[in-house]
Amino acid sequence: MSGIGKGLGTVEVALRWDPSPLGSAAHDLDIVAGVYSAAAPGGPPAYGVYFDRRSPDGTISLDRDSRTGQGLGYDEVMRLELGRMSTDYGRVVVGVVIQQQGAGLTFGEVAAPGVRVREGYTELSNHDFAAVADARAATVAEFVRGPSGAWEFLDEVRGFDLAPDAFIASMGAADA
Repeated sequence: MSGIGKGLGTVEVALRWDPSPLGSAAHDLDIVAGVYSAAAPGGPPAYGVYFDRRSPDGTISLDRDSRTGQGLGYDEVMRLELGRMSTDYGRVVVGVVIQQQGAGLTFGEVAAPGVRVREGYTELSNHDFAAVADARAATVAEFVRGPSGAWEFLDEVRGFDLAPDAFIASMGAADA
């Protein structure tokens, strides 16, 4: 928590995976976010943040982007400044999508994937995608604005068998 009764402030979603085997195509995973209006939290996203983009107001940014999984630690990091987000928005859904050309690569075929959600030094969630091993995309975090205006974290990983564009369009749908 960022303070007594204030809910979440700045949250970081970090994604890691190991490079693909030598001689095979690189595995490219991406963090994506959908922001939903307070008036229609289950409707279509007001906007999305993905692939070297940031939110129009600067409250969500992708600080690190990897196309191969090479490097130490976490390969991609998305920062969400929920405390600065307009009250027009009431829900943010964060997901991970596999950007693999050709056949549908799944999380079970990617070496050592993992995602961590934290606020400051407090870890809110840590998953290895084992629960969604057959999926090509997954939601990994959901943030909702409560009645008091404070942001809350919902820890639920849901897998999808959708291409990147279709996943981004439907990742926050109430019936997904």
